[in-house]
Formats: sequence, C-alpha cells, structure tokens
Amino acid sequence: MAAAASVPVRVCHQEIVRFDLEIKAAVQDIRDCPGPLSALTELNAAVKEKFRHLRGRIQELEQMAKEQDKESEKQALLREVENHKKQMLSNQAAWRKANLACKIAIDNSEKDQLLQGRDSLRQRKTTKESLAESASNITESLMGISRMMSQQVQQSEETVQTLANSSRTILEANEEFKSMSGTIQLGRKLITKYNRRELTDKLLIFLALALFLATVLYILKKRLFPFL
Repeated sequence: MAAAASVPVRVCHQEIVRFDLEIKAAVQDIRDCPGPLSALTELNAAVKEKFRHLRGRIQELEQMAKEQDKESEKQALLREVENHKKQMLSNQAAWRKANLACKIAIDNSEKDQLLQGRDSLRQRKTTKESLAESASNITESLMGISRMMSQQVQQSEETVQTLANSSRTILEANEEFKSMSGTIQLGRKLITKYNRRELTDKLLIFLALALFLATVLYILKKRLFPFL
C-alpha cells in the first residue's frame, strides 16, 4: 500500500519541480522583456497560469501527506510541502521584482520614443491600462497565496491543539504510574514484614520443640534412671 501510494506522490513532486523551473524561466523572460507592454501582459498571463497549476499540485501533495498511514512519512511530506510553499513565495517575490524592472525599462524606452516625437497620449494610455491589468493580476495571485497561508495557520493551530491533548494524556498516565508505584512499594513492605514474621514463627516453633524434647528427655531420665 505504501509503495503504491509513493507513485502519485513522486509524480506530484516531479510536476511541482517542473512548474517551479518553468516559473523561474518565465520570470527571467519577463526580466529580459524589451516590450511592448502587450508582450509583458502575455508573459504575466502565462506565469499566472503556471502559478495556478503549481498551487494545485502543492495542495494535492499536502492532501496526500494527510492521508499517509505512517506518521513519519506524513511529517516528511508536510515538511516538503512547506518547502515548496516557501519556494513559491520566493518565486512570487522574484516575479514582482521582474515586473518592476521590466516596466521601468519599458517606461524609459517609451520616454525615449516620446522625445523622438511619437504619439505620447496613446503610449501613456496603453501604459496605464497595462499597468492596471498587471497590478490586478499580481494582486489576485497575492490574494491566493494569502488564502493558502491562512489555511496553513489554521492547520498549525489544529496541530498545536492535538499536541496539547497528547501532553495532557501523558500527564494523566504519569499520575497513574505514580499511584501504582506507591501501591507496589506498600506491597513490598508487607511482603518483607511477612517474611520477618515467618522467620520469627519458625524460631519460636524450633525453641518450643527443643523445650519439649528437653522435657521428655528429663522425664525419661527420672523414670528410667532415678539413681542418676
């Protein structure tokens, strides 16, 4: 069962790595994009789609981790999920920086074109619309990440509560063990006292028997050998 379950986990992990590499390459394309803004918008749309697939695979891996029978495998997969989430946040930050750098480069290019007498009004309008669309896309992606982080915080709270319940159970068991230890010590004392009492009884019986034999011998001596 564990071997069968490892196959989809491995496939999911490979897809996560693939989307991560594709996102890194797309972010580099955005950073190197010479323009125009329509080309940047297309690149951002492709990156947004890749992030959507990546989030889906991470959520699938997280669900697989929760379904693991062994606690060690579950925790290992959850740590892997956490690493993938951190890497996704890093890619998200790199995406924003690449967009900023590209837009600055495009703006500088547009300024040069304006100085050469091109249509400044049309360029500014296009720039504003593209910037607004890009900002909307980035905001939507950030909201998705925020929701994912909120779910992670909730899961962390549930884990803390489970640990607290486990600690309380351990403390109760410890108290029971202490009580049993006291009972065992009392039993040991009673057994020791009984052994001492048994030794004393044996000694008294031996002395009584010796006294009885001495009395019998004395009586036999008086009757059989009165002259002694």
